[in-house]
Amino acid sequence: MTKYTRMYRLGITPWEGYAEAAAPSVAAVLDREEADRTRPLGRALDLGCGRGQYTPELARRGWDAVGIDVVPRAIEAARRRGSPGVTYVVGDVTDLPAAGLGSFDLFVDIGCFQGLDPASRAAEARGVTALASPGATVLMLAFGPTRWRRLVEGVGEAEVVAAFEG
Repeated sequence: MTKYTRMYRLGITPWEGYAEAAAPSVAAVLDREEADRTRPLGRALDLGCGRGQYTPELARRGWDAVGIDVVPRAIEAARRRGSPGVTYVVGDVTDLPAAGLGSFDLFVDIGCFQGLDPASRAAEARGVTALASPGATVLMLAFGPTRWRRLVEGVGEAEVVAAFEG
């Protein structure tokens, strides 16, 4: 059982609390990404989508949106929302090729990468690279490291760059 499975089971999902605060930043980054694209926008993968907070927004904006999360309870909740144009998959972001999802033009990671250990971050990066269409973009929102890292988690730019090395 992963820590996220336990947290969903206990109803402790603090990462969902910053969705409203992050909404303007997420919207601005998506606006910027979409500005130079022609329609249809392409395929987008929401990494560690949880209960589907951001995946429906991707679909609303015109992306063929897929959300992936390792916690079945979270995916079940996302599916119950019934968002049109969205596919949800139970799968591991550290083994993306195994999910058989095909390629993507956009990868969105809001709060997932920061919760992984270094080996798992590198595995996510390898999977994203393997599934990336030419010219694909990775958009990531993560807390930076703090002295409370064990509780809050977080990553620095150097850790992101190291994981996506090459």
